[in-house]
Amino acid sequence: MLSCCPHIGHKVAGCLIFFSFLLINFAAGSSGKGSQSQDETQVLHNNQLDLREIVFVIQSQSNSFHARQAESRRAELLKQALSLREKPPVVLLLHSLSENEGDWSILPLLPYFSHSFGKNSSWIVFLEEETIVRMATLVQVLAKFDRNKEWFLGKSLCDEESTIIHHYAFAENPSVFKYPDFAAAWALSIPLVVRLAKKVKDEPHKSDFTIDLKHEVALYIWDSGKGPHLTAVPELCTEPENSRHAQHCATTLSKEPPLCGEPVHKEDIFVAVKTCGKFHNERVPVIKKTWEKDALFLEYYSDHADSSIPTINLGVPNTERGHCGKTFAILQRFLSSAVPNTKWLLVVDDDTLISLPRLQILLSCYDPSEPVCLGERYGYGLSQGGYSYITGGGGMVFSREAVARLLNSGCKCYSNDAPDDMVLGMCLNALGLPVTHSPLFHQARPEDYAKDLLAHQVPISFHKHWNIDPVAVFNKWLKDDLRAKTSDQLKKSTKTEL
Repeated sequence: MLSCCPHIGHKVAGCLIFFSFLLINFAAGSSGKGSQSQDETQVLHNNQLDLREIVFVIQSQSNSFHARQAESRRAELLKQALSLREKPPVVLLLHSLSENEGDWSILPLLPYFSHSFGKNSSWIVFLEEETIVRMATLVQVLAKFDRNKEWFLGKSLCDEESTIIHHYAFAENPSVFKYPDFAAAWALSIPLVVRLAKKVKDEPHKSDFTIDLKHEVALYIWDSGKGPHLTAVPELCTEPENSRHAQHCATTLSKEPPLCGEPVHKEDIFVAVKTCGKFHNERVPVIKKTWEKDALFLEYYSDHADSSIPTINLGVPNTERGHCGKTFAILQRFLSSAVPNTKWLLVVDDDTLISLPRLQILLSCYDPSEPVCLGERYGYGLSQGGYSYITGGGGMVFSREAVARLLNSGCKCYSNDAPDDMVLGMCLNALGLPVTHSPLFHQARPEDYAKDLLAHQVPISFHKHWNIDPVAVFNKWLKDDLRAKTSDQLKKSTKTEL
């Protein structure tokens, strides 16, 4: 498979209990998905790398849906180990390793990994909830690398042009820097983990903002050339599972996104669009040409009431920077009798492009009775005990319960022009409510993301009209109705289970 840059050359005891449970339940043997052939088992036994030398870390989240997904992935990994007649590896869930919600940024946890596994392990392998691992193949791949040296392995991504989400890094030649696609899994050798753990203690991550974690982790490891580059491993893949292109792969992805039931109904979502007078003629028409028709309940909120759109003046003056006053007025209106009583609130900017049908599918996986706050997660000051927040441009989704808890807590803006998404993040952090991340929401334009990353996504949103034709972008990336397709998939799934 071609590189993305063809021109550029505490919780371990709990895990053991879980392992014992799996050994009892799978003692009769395993078959089907995840099972290994006798040939694969023999290859593994002939390999010098023992499964117990690998620590798997699933980049899980505390939301109930994601926690279930991660537990399922852990069970599948341990089932494979049993089928290989190997003693099981350690499989950790990232969200359960610490009470610090910001540890999703991984770097703060490196001292823990070094202390707990630095003596008896060779590799830390990180994977996402959706990453499917072929364990026998993965062991063969890792065995090719000298475990006594520093290695940073993954499927490489690169930028074709400098981008705001990467702070315009490597502006002269952005494609020179490679960073890992987390969906394909990525690995650190223990010698590198041990050194990085010391570096984290002595030199915490200097950036205030965590925007694109995979790029920032790669930058921290590279350390201006003092550390290793990412080594591209062709067997770490994002090919669909069971496709002919995936035969050599140690990791793959599910062919279809998770199916949690029928999509959420239109009448369950209220859409709030933030706009202002100067953009009524420029940005609002784009929404009306693209995704407005997919919303049953939608209101435009502005500093100027315009009956032709129509817009609603919430009595909050327009501000050039943050829009905290306007957003909190929207939250209060959502809980009032002025708008329909719905389960979900979607808050977007007037230059947000979004697929509501895809959002309806995604929301079927979440329980609106829980305080769900969903979108693209950013972080502020995470290495110094900061907080996570949903970046507003990609769209912020709240369950009614989340909005109620936010307002009942007394959370409010310190000024009308404060950054609304960050203030909400501070409030959620104070309440102990997690921000739930979905990589399908995008704060920037399609051009600002690696093509290989978008190739295995079904995106829900993009943001900004700068230097693009927003209607053309919507038609290319977001215009389709996946509900009918999903209904067919659900029917097939039901028939298979029967």
